[in-house]
Amino acid sequence: MKIKAAVLREYNKPLSIEELDLEPPKEKEVLVKYAYTGFCHSDLHNILGHTQMPTPMIQGHEAAGIVEETGPNVTTVKKGDHVIATFVVPCGKCPQCMKGMSSICTGSFENFTSGMLLDGTSRLKDKNGKMVRHGNYVSGFSTHTVIPEDGLIPIPGEFPLEYACLMGCCIPTGWGSVTNCAQVQPGNSVAIFGLGGVGLNTIRACAMRQAYPVVAVDLEENREDLAREFGATHFICNQKKDPVPIIKELTGGGVDIVFEVIGDPGAIVQAFWCLGMAGKMVITGITPHDQTTNIPFQLLPWHQISILGHNFGMTRSITDIPKYVHMAMTQDMKLDKLVTNKFKLDDINDVVDKMHSRQILGRWVCAFD
Repeated sequence: MKIKAAVLREYNKPLSIEELDLEPPKEKEVLVKYAYTGFCHSDLHNILGHTQMPTPMIQGHEAAGIVEETGPNVTTVKKGDHVIATFVVPCGKCPQCMKGMSSICTGSFENFTSGMLLDGTSRLKDKNGKMVRHGNYVSGFSTHTVIPEDGLIPIPGEFPLEYACLMGCCIPTGWGSVTNCAQVQPGNSVAIFGLGGVGLNTIRACAMRQAYPVVAVDLEENREDLAREFGATHFICNQKKDPVPIIKELTGGGVDIVFEVIGDPGAIVQAFWCLGMAGKMVITGITPHDQTTNIPFQLLPWHQISILGHNFGMTRSITDIPKYVHMAMTQDMKLDKLVTNKFKLDDINDVVDKMHSRQILGRWVCAFD
């Protein structure tokens, strides 16, 4: 079938809006018609070449839509189901999956990084018959895709798909960093550096876990109101003020937990110096592959500091995402405040520019209908 998609062909170049050929789903694969896809900062990392993902590939990894067709032996979804697509497709057999750490599955990681489906091939070709890769399994900035069955989470039909797409990344990544990785407890002092979609969910999770204070830090002053809406008790613009002495004074020596949610080496250094004794630094953001961070490791044993990395908030998709969907339908996760704009696929390069220049508040989502 013919589909329309945003294809990354060269780093640091505009995405190409193309008509592609999509083959039918094979065994345990599903054809999905997308309704909404969120634009994540990780997409910008891919476009800028920070992650060195191979090209050509369809961008986008935060999507939701409706099942149109199932391949042989698909049992968990059927035609007409509303589904969330996830970029973590656990094999269920590798040592990590067997230990309950499916977010870092090694059985499917090579396919993830190469842009192939689980059989090592692609279902996509361009007008010249050349292969196009499935970006992070999801290929979210396309009208349709074929995705492994285990990469889909069925959801209630009444849950809005414009919010459901965010369950593919920014909600579980933000919430999981708080609940699974940092294990924030009531009364913990926290700071969050970087207030994009993931950062705002990190704030919301900390607030709902009764952390205090919840200090939000960002280069852009205009993000303060939204940060406070999500539960921040304090805001610091680190383009104008050094947050380290302010946070040290506010917390009587440093925060218990700091989250770096942008992947910027300078922000990581600032975040590190905001920690108190026995503090935890949680690294959510993706640092460009050719950059390093200057942190004095001598202080780790003396101050008993922990540095924790995670993928996807250590989320177990099949069990955790339905819980987040239930929370979103029964509690105030602020999703109506999180989605601040909708755009069309043809306008995606304008969104890329705005993300690069830090003009986006909250999460912008691509609407296909």
